[in-house]
Amino acid sequence: MASPLSSPSPPDPTNAIPDTAQEPDLPLTMACSMILTHLPRDAASALSNAGDFPKPKVTVQFRPIGSAPILQKPVVTITSTQRFETVVSWLRKKLRVGEGDSVFLYVNSSFAPALDEIVGNLHRCFKDSKDQLVIAYSMTPAFG
Repeated sequence: MASPLSSPSPPDPTNAIPDTAQEPDLPLTMACSMILTHLPRDAASALSNAGDFPKPKVTVQFRPIGSAPILQKPVVTITSTQRFETVVSWLRKKLRVGEGDSVFLYVNSSFAPALDEIVGNLHRCFKDSKDQLVIAYSMTPAFG
């Protein structure tokens, strides 16, 4: 019987997981190397279909916040490859907003996307259960 203060016994080498001769094919991030001669296969496959959208057009639903005017047709479609700035310009035109006035747009009432964001990417990531991209708009800052 060993005393509780005695040192632990050395590990038994026969009870170890054996090393394999081949190394596993692990995904490699772009940050792992300063110079890559080619893209890793997972990055190459991701980039090959990054710009592809399952639908050529997406549905956008506009929801007013506060005293913002209500659109007559709040549900519209837009080409997936358009930038978000196209949505902003279209909405400003529909609301007849002057050049000195502001309109604030928020996806899912939570964040304002960059103007160069692609609408198809926003739809792919933030669409609702009805397959619509919900954009809330306000004449004054509403969130954050």
